[in-house]
Amino acid sequence: MKERAFAGWGKALSGLFERYKFVLLVILAGAALLLLPTAGEEKTQPIQTGELSGGGFQVEDLERKLEEALSQVAGAGEVKVVLTVRSTARQVLAQDGRSTQRGEEVDSTLTTVVVSQGSGTQEPVTIQQLSPQYQGALVVCSGGGDPSVRLHIVEAVSALTGLGADKISVCKGK
Repeated sequence: MKERAFAGWGKALSGLFERYKFVLLVILAGAALLLLPTAGEEKTQPIQTGELSGGGFQVEDLERKLEEALSQVAGAGEVKVVLTVRSTARQVLAQDGRSTQRGEEVDSTLTTVVVSQGSGTQEPVTIQQLSPQYQGALVVCSGGGDPSVRLHIVEAVSALTGLGADKISVCKGK
């Protein structure tokens, strides 16, 4: 009696296999592709919420570039630049706010919106990139006593940093 029951199940399973063999083949191929390791994929760490400071910005690099450029101004000579920074470069991230009201109490939560990039990595959504804000600049150069050289240097530093002429000091060096 049991043999007949198993024989019936065997016929039913073989009939289902014949009927859906291509569907099963596609499912098995998809599972095999999912198990393959991903090659050459960058691994990134999850980024914390809120405003992010610009990791690539260095005041010293900008000072060095300014020194190289300003030394090319006619009559400037050797140039040394010092910049003061009010705030560094940063990113403003997208945030999702939710509030619930229970009676007279209101609970609100803010979470940073992230985009999944596969393999468990996530990246926050950036709304805005903010440039650094400079507070002042000091330029010391051997030609700093000449008014035309001073004017050209003040104009150049102002154009590159966004500072007004009253925030840029040009002094004559040794």
